Amino acid sequence: MNPTGKLYLLPVPLGDDADPKLVLPDTVARSIEFIDHYIVENEKTARRFIKAILPTKKQPDLKLSVLNKHTDAADHLSFIQPCIEGKNVGLMSEAGCPGVADPGAAIVKIAHEKGIQVVPLVGPSSILLAIMASGMNGQSFAFNGYLPIDKSDKKSALKNFEKLSHDKSQSQLFIETPYRNNKLMEDILNTLQPNTHLCIAADITLPTEYIKTKTIAQWKKEKIDLHNRPCIFIVHRF
Repeated sequence: MNPTGKLYLLPVPLGDDADPKLVLPDTVARSIEFIDHYIVENEKTARRFIKAILPTKKQPDLKLSVLNKHTDAADHLSFIQPCIEGKNVGLMSEAGCPGVADPGAAIVKIAHEKGIQVVPLVGPSSILLAIMASGMNGQSFAFNGYLPIDKSDKKSALKNFEKLSHDKSQSQLFIETPYRNNKLMEDILNTLQPNTHLCIAADITLPTEYIKTKTIAQWKKEKIDLHNRPCIFIVHRF
């Protein structure tokens, strides 16, 4: 009987303009050398990434399973079947670290249930890089994912984040679909108190990287276009 293979969590760059060899350690390329089975969000971009970081990898040898919001949960177990058969499998997000704000977490959960060893590799996480650069509380923070679309619900969520940050001294992180960023920024400025701090971390690790922390009062004096730029927003009322 073959020994169980391992599930490798392979980080990828945070954007197309990032040089993978500058933002990823050599362990990622070395792992891709011996992994032929992958679970990915998008086959085309995954193949492009593998080719960029390891040009010598033979593309016909790659066996890719697609995991995204349209994937039936009943298919998840089949994605790690190669591990059960003794082969290693690589799990990749579309950007950043798999399993963090990413559908890959469901696969990792099954791997643990089946006794498959999970191997996380070091790579860029927009969440950690944003809190590092924000000047806010890196010892107590919460990532809240996407805000509600409904305007009233969104306003309530923002006010709640502001209150939590003040009451618990806990910085509150959240994101928005990139094409809605400018609208969210407008809602933030119209909802939060003038002395509340807001960090905007956009295009992290890309040539257009922009990271600034200011009070709401200060942000109201500044014009910024965040349209279609991947952003992390952090709120803290000290």
